[in-house]
Amino acid sequence: MRNLIHFVPVFTSIIAFVFAAVLYQRWRSKPTSPYLAWWTIGVITYGVGTLTESMTTLFGWHLWIFRAWYISGALLGGMPLAQGTVYLVLPKKVANWLTIVLVAYIAVASIFILLSPVNLALVEPDRLSGSVLVWQWTRLFSPLVNLYALIFLVGGALLSAWKYWRRDNELGTRVIGNICIALGALLPGIGGSFTRFGHVEVLYVTEILGLALIWLGYQLMVADSVISIHLSQRRSAGQAV
Repeated sequence: MRNLIHFVPVFTSIIAFVFAAVLYQRWRSKPTSPYLAWWTIGVITYGVGTLTESMTTLFGWHLWIFRAWYISGALLGGMPLAQGTVYLVLPKKVANWLTIVLVAYIAVASIFILLSPVNLALVEPDRLSGSVLVWQWTRLFSPLVNLYALIFLVGGALLSAWKYWRRDNELGTRVIGNICIALGALLPGIGGSFTRFGHVEVLYVTEILGLALIWLGYQLMVADSVISIHLSQRRSAGQAV
């Protein structure tokens, strides 16, 4: 039976695509900044994941919507957003190699997700869960990607917050912004862990809260004129972010 929480992804999708448009315009103004490209891709895939949740709520469970949800949400997760941080904190050559490895890994995992039979007896008409996959071992692909996202997206934001605090010796806007991004990135991962126990509604709530915090953190840093600690940002059009 549907409840109001099942409609939360509809609003999350709207927020995600508006945020993606904002990031895309920022990237257009600084086309040589790969971190902005990856952040744009990351918010788009975030929105695709919540869009599939929205479509399930509005139109019911469908096989290919489920597969798209699993690949864009459960498998990709925060990886594209994390890859943006990778291009900020690591040398470009290293980031490029990590991109190649990750894209290949996700491509292989996605093929198995697409090929896995589905146990229709476990399908719930108004919500999505990976428990319906007959090849349950395919779910083991996602923890590695999620760990990668945790290290670079959450860890990278916290490291940046600490560096700004250490440099400026105050709880400035960029410190707060990075803390917001770290918390926002952490929330969907927490919600995703609940889906393994059948509580997908927790994911729906943490997704919208997480995205809102990431956007808030981004806006705080864009509005701040303090010089960035990241070389790739300082090189881009003379702007701080």
